[in-house]
Amino acid sequence: MITYWVNYHERLTIALYQHLKLVFLSLSIALLLAVILIAIFSTRTQWLNTLIYFFSVLYSVPSYAFFALLIPMTGLGTTTAVVVLSLYSEYILLRTFTTGIQQIDPMIVEAAIGMGMTDYQIFKKVQLPLAFKSIFGGIRLALTSIIGIATIASTINAGGLGTVLFDGLRTQSLVKILWGALLTIFLCLISVFFFSCIEKIVTKKLGLEEIK
Repeated sequence: MITYWVNYHERLTIALYQHLKLVFLSLSIALLLAVILIAIFSTRTQWLNTLIYFFSVLYSVPSYAFFALLIPMTGLGTTTAVVVLSLYSEYILLRTFTTGIQQIDPMIVEAAIGMGMTDYQIFKKVQLPLAFKSIFGGIRLALTSIIGIATIASTINAGGLGTVLFDGLRTQSLVKILWGALLTIFLCLISVFFFSCIEKIVTKKLGLEEIK
């Protein structure tokens, strides 16, 4: 394995960078969309549940089939991969965000309404901080999920660590398979650690240490 790294470290590094770019671009898009949807429908439970059900249906579609369905519209490559990964992430994010918000004591929300807060103010100043831990938990869950799914994106020319894995399967090279798997695990662990650090920093700055 060391010899393979010495001879092909550039290829492995490029694949790792492509995978990282693919995952974080998809997660960023999904996170932005989730925040917007939650902000709009946080007080409209029925609409929000309908959205979650819609994305859960998309999440149940196998990744190969999802890629195949979108290729005629978005073509081969990164665009299709980002769309699919973003939609997969969306279900996880919406589900965990909604769960966190719904667990907030209704009396707190009623008190905020009694103070004359608008729906947006309630979401920003009350619900979002109190659901903070669930939000970051959802981000980490979505992240680990799509890191694995993103390996399949190499089958539609989107690059990433899947190129190493599938090349290893095609050539029956155990070394390539191991490097692809190990780098995927490494990326997952580093990404989760990175978001855990961000969570601790934001928690401290917002004074949310005591919120359970």
